[in-house]
Amino acid sequence: MKRFLSFMLVALMFATLSGCAKKQEAEDLQQITLESLGAPSGTVQSTPQDINLPAVAAPAVVPAKELMPLPPQGPYKPTDVEIQTALKNAGFYSGNIDGKIGPKSKKAIEDFQSANGLKVDGKVGAKTWEVLGRYLSVALNSDKR
Repeated sequence: MKRFLSFMLVALMFATLSGCAKKQEAEDLQQITLESLGAPSGTVQSTPQDINLPAVAAPAVVPAKELMPLPPQGPYKPTDVEIQTALKNAGFYSGNIDGKIGPKSKKAIEDFQSANGLKVDGKVGAKTWEVLGRYLSVALNSDKR
């Protein structure tokens, strides 16, 4: 029994000492900065001792207010006002530009699609808007003259 207690005491002391060694190793591996090396910030003094030092890169932190939103995925989806304006500029819509796609707007879309060799479905998808969107800026360019 005495041998067992002696063995346990030795094992406990060994575990305690090895834990202290790990703590010391962690303290030795603190982050290295230019200031801790004595170099003014923004400059790097190259010496033979520096060659063996591991590179420590600080993560780039960008404030949330400076982040720009990502553009929407997929093709551009025009507003109803843009659709009606482009149809009016193209000569296919004569109603009021009210931002509501009603029967007159739908008929104008179908007529535009038919006249331009597009699939006639009354919907302004990517292919229809590719052609129709060219007429959106016609009125803007003629106003500048």
